Amino acid sequence: MNKQHVCIAFLGNILYDTRALNLYKSLSSHNYFTEVISFDWENGADKPDNKNLKVFRLDKKKSSLFFYVKFSIILFLNLLSSKAGAFFAEDIYTLPFVCIAAKMKGAKVFYDSRELFGFLAGLKDKKRIQKILAWIEKRFIAKTDYVIVTGEMDGEFLKKQYNINNIIVLRNLPFYKEKFNKVDLREKYSIEENKKILLYQGVVLHGRGLKVIFDFLKSNEGFTLLVIGYGAYKDYYEKLSHEMGIAENVIFAGKIPQEELLNYSAGADMGLALIENISLSYYYALPNKLFEYIMTGLPVAVSKLPQMEKIVNDYNAGICVDLEKPDELSEKIKSVFADEKVLTGYKTNCLNAAKELNWDKEIERLFNVLN
Repeated sequence: MNKQHVCIAFLGNILYDTRALNLYKSLSSHNYFTEVISFDWENGADKPDNKNLKVFRLDKKKSSLFFYVKFSIILFLNLLSSKAGAFFAEDIYTLPFVCIAAKMKGAKVFYDSRELFGFLAGLKDKKRIQKILAWIEKRFIAKTDYVIVTGEMDGEFLKKQYNINNIIVLRNLPFYKEKFNKVDLREKYSIEENKKILLYQGVVLHGRGLKVIFDFLKSNEGFTLLVIGYGAYKDYYEKLSHEMGIAENVIFAGKIPQEELLNYSAGADMGLALIENISLSYYYALPNKLFEYIMTGLPVAVSKLPQMEKIVNDYNAGICVDLEKPDELSEKIKSVFADEKVLTGYKTNCLNAAKELNWDKEIERLFNVLN
């Protein structure tokens, strides 16, 4: 066991996950030998050249049971072969294996509760799976040395839920950067010059505000929605855009590697994080895309959920919208673009906020306990 050796486990491809990739970069830059065990089940996804960044291929199409069995075996064998002195479980799915392997080695366990996994919106109709995840978290969270959360409210909730105090708040912030190789989105995607580009960045799922945005596009000309990301409901929303007659104003760009993502963000006119209040996990949402928009000076439109609303109001970085009021989104977006002074003010405020809201400062909270 080596205290300067760290292992990160994640059910996902680290190349497309900002949080896990930022963690890897920070640990490596602080002279920790950092290895990653991650997974991918989508054809054509990139694999890293770095031998310490492992991305194992899985097949999710044939059998869910076989998928999880293979994932479990690969993960546990790699954990057992690691000589790390600290292990990071980057989600609930890796938590049990990380806890068991780390305790066998006398190593530290960090659990990244990046969402309230016991209350995931995507599983609200799958009660059995939700109960299993809640049981796993309850069973193993007490065995961790530290629990990492993405916001203050998440931390307070977990403290009460599990009677724990070993919380570290690491918000989903990007590294600080002043200049970007801004992608000309109008040229790349053949968007008319007079159209304002609204950006949706993230996994394509229900409850992330896509239907709300589609309704806005249906009744408002002069806007194009660019969707960067992929997910289980990408085909659903692509079909829906055709059914609603707005397909020419909705562009599905697919996945963009994390190294290039903010260059795309910088080319848009407004960033959207219109998460719906359909679960406790979503209610406490504080997604990385909000801070990525702010880093590039992109004014934001967010739903009135407590943690997002506080950030936007504290830094005057954009607009907050009550999704229960159908006309509010349309009125507020149009008012921003109707007043160049307001728009410029939001951009300036975002760039100033970025000097505080960055991973470089945030990660020091982790090194205070890891060193």
